Amino acid sequence: MPRTITVGLDGSPESRAAAEWAAREAKLRGLPVKLVHIWEPVPAPMAQAPLLGAETQQHWSERIPRESAEGLRLRNPGVKVTTEQLSGRPGEVLSRVAQDSALLVLGSRGLSGVGGFLVGSVGQAVLAHADRPVVLVRAGEQAADEHAMDSAGVPSVAAPYRPVVLGLATGIPDNSLVEFAFDAAARRATSLRVVHGWNPPPYYAYGLSVDFELCGELSRQEAGALTEILRPWRQKYPDVEVVEESRYGTAANHLVDASREASLVVVGRRIRRSSVGTRIGPVTHAVLHHATAPVAVVPHD
Repeated sequence: MPRTITVGLDGSPESRAAAEWAAREAKLRGLPVKLVHIWEPVPAPMAQAPLLGAETQQHWSERIPRESAEGLRLRNPGVKVTTEQLSGRPGEVLSRVAQDSALLVLGSRGLSGVGGFLVGSVGQAVLAHADRPVVLVRAGEQAADEHAMDSAGVPSVAAPYRPVVLGLATGIPDNSLVEFAFDAAARRATSLRVVHGWNPPPYYAYGLSVDFELCGELSRQEAGALTEILRPWRQKYPDVEVVEESRYGTAANHLVDASREASLVVVGRRIRRSSVGTRIGPVTHAVLHHATAPVAVVPHD
């Protein structure tokens, strides 16, 4: 099993926030952190420019991870932090290094004026191709944001963690996704809020608004299915309090709402390898762009 938490670091505020989150997660898991800095080779004509030459680029390529690693070690005593410099296209390189990691952590800019992420092309590419869990952390994310309010009404690291939120479909649930969420909640000594959104089959839709009996029956069926899926996991993690929410409507909307009170949101991405490429999926895509907490994307078959 991979035993490293890897961070894609480029010196930006969002990647620094990702490194800080990774160090806190490493402390919870008892794992080391590796800061990976990637630079794309400068084209020959640009390399001749005084301010863009190879020596200048090498200087910054070495300085960014070195200074970041020193700061992480000071703020997180006991966490081993290493650095690695690689060359190539960031999306391809990060997807490759993710294979040898327990987690890959990336930064993402917050959307101006509203909660959520701005997931760039590199992040999209990594999320779509990585075979290991990827966590997105917004710029400005602080350790206290993952915790409940203290007696003064202010988020504090001295207070308990906020719940972990898991988005779960009842069709063909994947064990790796569910276990990731339960494990995250157990390590944080917090509850797990399992959110399931459902809609009626198309042939029910026209009459559902007036057929309250049918709506109630469908609701009971979905809630029962969710309970059955979670039953063995409750037994495996008896110390984790589980809150089940099976609600009518779009799963993405319910998850975004739940993220406002979460320390971490966990969603899945089905691995599809075909000639038409890969995709993240509409629910995960929406959560990534609008959640206000760090988001872990767990790939599964």
